[in-house]
Amino acid sequence: MAPKAKQSQKAYTIVIKLGTSSICDERTHEPLISNLSLIVETVVKLRKLGHNVVLVSSGGIAMGLRRLDLPKRPSKLSAVQAIAAVGQGRLISLWDNLFSQLRQPIAQILITRNDIAERTQYVNAASTISELLHLGVVPIVNENDTLSVQEIRFGDNDTLSAITAGMINADYLFLLTDVECMFTANPRTNPDAKPIRVVQDTSSLIVDVSSPGSNVGTGGMKTKLIAAELGTSSGVNVVISHGAKPSNILEIIRHASSSVEDLEKIEGLPLYTHFVAKKQNRMRDRHFWLLHGLKPQGSLEIDGGAHEAITRTNRAGLLPVGVTNVNGHFAAHQAVNITYNEVVIGRALVNYSSTEIELIKGKRSNEIGSILGFTETEYIAYRDYLVIKDFSTN
Repeated sequence: MAPKAKQSQKAYTIVIKLGTSSICDERTHEPLISNLSLIVETVVKLRKLGHNVVLVSSGGIAMGLRRLDLPKRPSKLSAVQAIAAVGQGRLISLWDNLFSQLRQPIAQILITRNDIAERTQYVNAASTISELLHLGVVPIVNENDTLSVQEIRFGDNDTLSAITAGMINADYLFLLTDVECMFTANPRTNPDAKPIRVVQDTSSLIVDVSSPGSNVGTGGMKTKLIAAELGTSSGVNVVISHGAKPSNILEIIRHASSSVEDLEKIEGLPLYTHFVAKKQNRMRDRHFWLLHGLKPQGSLEIDGGAHEAITRTNRAGLLPVGVTNVNGHFAAHQAVNITYNEVVIGRALVNYSSTEIELIKGKRSNEIGSILGFTETEYIAYRDYLVIKDFSTN
């Protein structure tokens, strides 16, 4: 007889991301009321068990298409924004109606990347979500498609959900999709595809990511891998699970404290893929914000000496003597990429503008005053506002 797995009694903060395919019929755009009701029941049960829950919900554009009787998502950005304006109100109204049946209050939070690009706004967004959870409310987060433009979009709600989870220091992020888990190949075309249960390191994962998102969504397996990397880097456990079986979340959370060995012995445990959080190298909140909250306005190329100084264990800030080239136009206190040998290795908030750095690059810090007529600081970027991570493929 298999040993009984240890069941979790801990209260978790859980982010659940719902793709458009979990909310609306891909062909008719009609809301999947039965599935939405299951999601609502699952969230309310999680709340009764003491867990905090945040929903990241797609579906606004699909709702707008249905309301306007349009057959497909248009390619013109302004048209998509207009359709989203129609659909977002209907989407949150539908969620409110369903949650009201179980007396569960909700709140709508619409975010663009610009909303968290400034540090104070980022902290305020996190504080608002935390306060809503404290009040017993289920926040429902979505990208503000009515205002987002291509340059400031998160790109998809997989990324938005990972940033939201990192922002509020969530314990778990569930990415609900149209498959049960990740496979070594596409299970729809390859009968030899094997399920992937646990992933300790996303960089070593070999998986088929050719599956695209739905006709009305923007995601796919590739975006989920990116979200898993973002989430685990900030200490969040990321789970890919079947969107048509939201109650699986209850079972997964119930055994959250079980070892991998014990999980393999549990009969009837649903299929899912668990990306294990990086606890030892968990990215600090400010570093997560620098990497994923800000859009870089330019870049600074550095030399070997500067690279060694900012990447060593007892790393230093970036001095002007180590900067060899300045790209782009940016002001002081904006974000820039840091490159070495033409590879992006990190990001920083700079203390000087691009024009000023162009004048002082390669110079010693004691020369800044005579060159610029003032000295803000000896550093181009302080150590605490400089994060090193190879995100060039994100």
